[in-house]
Amino acid sequence: SIRLRVLRAKAHRLFAKFFSLPISNLLLSILNFLLAGKIKLAGILSLRVQQLDVRCETKTKDNVFVNVIASIQYRALADKAQDAFYKLSNTRAQIQSYVFDVIRASVPKLEVDSVFEQKNDIAKAVEEELEKAMSHYGFEIVQTLIVDIEPDEHVKRAMNEINAAARLRVAANEKAEAEKILQIKQAEGDAESKYLAGLGIARQRQAIVDGLRDSVLAFSVNVPGTTSKDVMDMVLVTQYFDTMKEIGALSKSNSVFIPHGSGAVRYITTQIRDGLLRSRTTE
Repeated sequence: SIRLRVLRAKAHRLFAKFFSLPISNLLLSILNFLLAGKIKLAGILSLRVQQLDVRCETKTKDNVFVNVIASIQYRALADKAQDAFYKLSNTRAQIQSYVFDVIRASVPKLEVDSVFEQKNDIAKAVEEELEKAMSHYGFEIVQTLIVDIEPDEHVKRAMNEINAAARLRVAANEKAEAEKILQIKQAEGDAESKYLAGLGIARQRQAIVDGLRDSVLAFSVNVPGTTSKDVMDMVLVTQYFDTMKEIGALSKSNSVFIPHGSGAVRYITTQIRDGLLRSRTTE
């Protein structure tokens, strides 16, 4: 049968290794007879790489409880198969104990943020401790990984809120900075616009003065006996009537023309005083 062939192969390897004797057909027949009821198989030791996931709860330096999940990949050494099979009754429990010991000794020295940053260092410390301890029992530690770190749900929510608040603060600062730059640029543009407008007005007035000067000189030359003051009074009167004409030409004008001069001011004051006196008499 298949089972008998497997046992025969195991017996062949056993006798060949420890006694170095050639096994004939007769010896195989005797072994078959013994294996039928005299010899029992103690167990099978796999040399393949195995994986053990360990979940360890511990506390950080800033008193935050976290669950650290470590993945341990290990295998038995062929040249130490006897130690691997007989020295440990529960290999997985032994490995788990060492993992608990190293993690609970390393994580309490770190704050919760540092635990995430230094998870590779934690994994290396676990691997070194396991390699040193399990090599005496015939096992090799192939790889140790910290696959996940899970803080308490309330702590995780608080960390997310802190991160969100920090990002909102940065966004607000950037927005304020952008608005400040926009206002500065608008002020600079407004100042430049006013400067150019003032420059244009100054040039306009300079042109008006130059034109008036030329007009006064030409009028004085062409009309003998006139002075510069006479010419300026005539020009001002002409501008006064032009202004009145423009005001009157607008159908929706809200401009009010008030005569200038000390006499006109006295006349307006008299009118206001007389109006007040009439209103009191009526009361």
